[in-house]
Amino acid sequence: MSSITTVRRLNALALFQSFVEERIAAGDPPKGLESAWASRIEVSGATWSMAKSGARPIGDKLARQIEQHCGKEAGWLDEERAPAGLSPGEQQFLALALKTYRATNSDGRKRLKQALKTFQ
Repeated sequence: MSSITTVRRLNALALFQSFVEERIAAGDPPKGLESAWASRIEVSGATWSMAKSGARPIGDKLARQIEQHCGKEAGWLDEERAPAGLSPGEQQFLALALKTYRATNSDGRKRLKQALKTFQ
């Protein structure tokens, strides 16, 4: 399992992506959506930027705040979930790739990434 910090960041990014897609579909220009999102979850733009990049972990207080402002139940941000829209085969591949990545050291991870890049 991923660390709670990683899970929260990925889930917050998914909520942000949904927010952006909804706003763009409603005709809003992309410029300013980062600030609009930060306002929605009641944090500064700098706080969201650091949380988004992983420079600042999303702690319990911020996680509950994001959930509340996005209509999610408490703890939603803490649950690891598969990306939406993947086929069962894609989900199985990602699970295997994550398991392999997490079980190896940094040298093995580097070799794994290089091997995957040869297929691009």
